[in-house]
Amino acid sequence: MTKTNKKPIPFLDAAADFHKRKKTWIQALTKIGETGRFILGEQVKTFETKAANFLGANNAITLANGTDALILALRLAGVKEKDEVITTPFSFFASSGAICRLGAKPIFADINPRSFAIAPDKIESRITKKTRAILPVHLYGAPANMTAIAGIARRHRLAVVEDAAQSFGARWKDKYVGAWGDAAAFSFYPTKVLGAYGDGGMLTAADASWASRARRLANHGQDRLFHHTEIGGNSRLDEVQAALLLAKLAGIKDDIAARQNIARLYGEALADISDIVLPERSEEGEHVFGLYTLRAPSGARTRLAEIFEREGIGFGIYYPCPLHLQPALSFLGLKEGSYPEAERAAREVISLPIFPSMTEGQVARVSEVCRAVFS
Repeated sequence: MTKTNKKPIPFLDAAADFHKRKKTWIQALTKIGETGRFILGEQVKTFETKAANFLGANNAITLANGTDALILALRLAGVKEKDEVITTPFSFFASSGAICRLGAKPIFADINPRSFAIAPDKIESRITKKTRAILPVHLYGAPANMTAIAGIARRHRLAVVEDAAQSFGARWKDKYVGAWGDAAAFSFYPTKVLGAYGDGGMLTAADASWASRARRLANHGQDRLFHHTEIGGNSRLDEVQAALLLAKLAGIKDDIAARQNIARLYGEALADISDIVLPERSEEGEHVFGLYTLRAPSGARTRLAEIFEREGIGFGIYYPCPLHLQPALSFLGLKEGSYPEAERAAREVISLPIFPSMTEGQVARVSEVCRAVFS
């Protein structure tokens, strides 16, 4: 296949999103500038209330980024030095990095090869006297099996901290992710389903006392001006990003529906290709397709990536190395073969372009290239 002269298709069209919301964005900047209140103002308060209401969460606290949300959620759950937290070996590094930054140890349980989430039937054998919490990751926009995970946690009196960074608006059964666990972390990084124009994050908490403490910890442990009850940090979402997120939240159901329609079109176009595995569509969960991720044999994935590059089609590989084989976690002493499903996924996954403004013609062209590779 020779190099194409066709217009490139981006993996994510953030510029198109900006132009769609440019007027709203500039109006928000002007309004906030005129108030002179850039931190912990009305935009943040309103967004927290509306986000919590949307998710069915008892409390929502906005933060500077999703990693801070993970660290704070684990800290609220009582995770401390030498504790253990059971989590997935197939995720972005922040899920395990947050555990390590508290001096605790990530204990991995292998994944379900279809959902990419931690496999509930692998969890209980990993529980020890040191286990403090379970941290499932809702990867790519798909929910983990929260019924089973919550049941295991109850039986063993463990906290559940959800990593919902990629999956705002996803549901497992009758509840949104972020409303199942004791606490949950969301990211508003620009590439997310609900993304800001910069960094941002949010923590949801079932218990009001956890939420109150999270607010203190995010503001240097301060419960009133210049009075600090414990050591905290500085993690605040600013008013400008909150205003944008409010505008995006108002249309989030439409954005999710657009992603799901693109996923449907991909599914129809690629369903008969035996060499690839399409994303799982669980009857018990609602996938919001933060990423549209296929599985292909490693050699075929390499060919597909090469042709995408030649054709000017964006793609991503999330993630090429499972966490237990990352150099930063070598102190865990884990080797290749420890978690075979996570390792196989790392060799096979490739994510196709998906964003709410993507056209049917763009989907058709990406699908055509996929079919040409696998024919």
